[in-house]
Amino acid sequence: MMRRSVLAGVAAITVALSLNGCSGKPAGSTDASATKKDFAIGWSIYTGWMPWPYAQQAGIVKKWADKYGINIRVVQVNDYVESVNQYAAGKLDGVVSTTMDALTIPAAGGKDTTVLLIGDYSNGNDGVVLKNGKSMADIKGRSVKLVELSVSHFLLARGLELNGLKLSDVKTVNTGDADIVGAFASPSVNAVATWNPQLASVRAMPGATEVFDSSKIPNEILDTMNVSTETLKANPNLGKALAGIWYETMAIMTRNDATGRAARAAMAKAAGTSEASFDDQLNTTHLYAQAKDAVAYAQNPDLITVTDRVRRFSFAHGLFGPTAKSVDAIGITFPGGKALGDPKNVKLRFDPSYMKLAADGKL
Repeated sequence: MMRRSVLAGVAAITVALSLNGCSGKPAGSTDASATKKDFAIGWSIYTGWMPWPYAQQAGIVKKWADKYGINIRVVQVNDYVESVNQYAAGKLDGVVSTTMDALTIPAAGGKDTTVLLIGDYSNGNDGVVLKNGKSMADIKGRSVKLVELSVSHFLLARGLELNGLKLSDVKTVNTGDADIVGAFASPSVNAVATWNPQLASVRAMPGATEVFDSSKIPNEILDTMNVSTETLKANPNLGKALAGIWYETMAIMTRNDATGRAARAAMAKAAGTSEASFDDQLNTTHLYAQAKDAVAYAQNPDLITVTDRVRRFSFAHGLFGPTAKSVDAIGITFPGGKALGDPKNVKLRFDPSYMKLAADGKL
């Protein structure tokens, strides 16, 4: 399950800016304000995103698209970063990603993006594992294998911070997510940070101890449905349909009956994993299954606090691109007129209005 690695995204930002004379408009962008009928939404394999292909398979996507007189294609992109890059380039109208990657790839590349749906947060799907260690204090001085500049890197930084340590107290070693399990099996490797399903495999190895996980930083690794602000403004029915699709699917998959089990089994199959493994991963994924809960969090000051942590980490590691001079280079807006960063360069917007329509039964 390739997910949440922004290395390729940094390269894409640099190329996009250079090709456009640093204009802030991604290369190849096809956004247009005109009303249209056909939309493409990108997804890649991850626990919290499997409801989307299920919704397509079950006819839920077509049901809601038909209601609003539009066509929606839910498109699988095999590589997560590529899915976000395709969205940033205007080849997709929306994409699922973490808020960190929505900020550091499309928004940092100049694409005005709206966070339409707050889907879930990692509640233990990401972790730090040691050999011959019982706490985060034991990581000091070690080399840590991880996907650098990904949410694993962010998780490690937060784990160190919460335990009185700094990133400079360890050495990070960039390692592909597909290589993490094999690396930890080597006697010479004694520290990794990774996500499921690799995390489950690493944690089960002899002598392994998970010393920190994402349940300690709720909502900081936040997964969302992101759409082009320009496209959404011209086509609000897209937002309504996506909200309708999401919450109908949530209602089905969270049922504790044969219907719910069948939905989860279909998602597991599409993800290429077993039903038991998928259920285990759902246990460490906090789904915002109820629209009212997602709206409440969108309006919670904590969202601003955690987004500020994410943007500070991202800027400090060069993920805002080569032209960004400060952490405030990119404007981010929240409900109630609140904002972070440059109000003249708003590129990421948390808009709960479509979630609220769902919560109020007005879709």
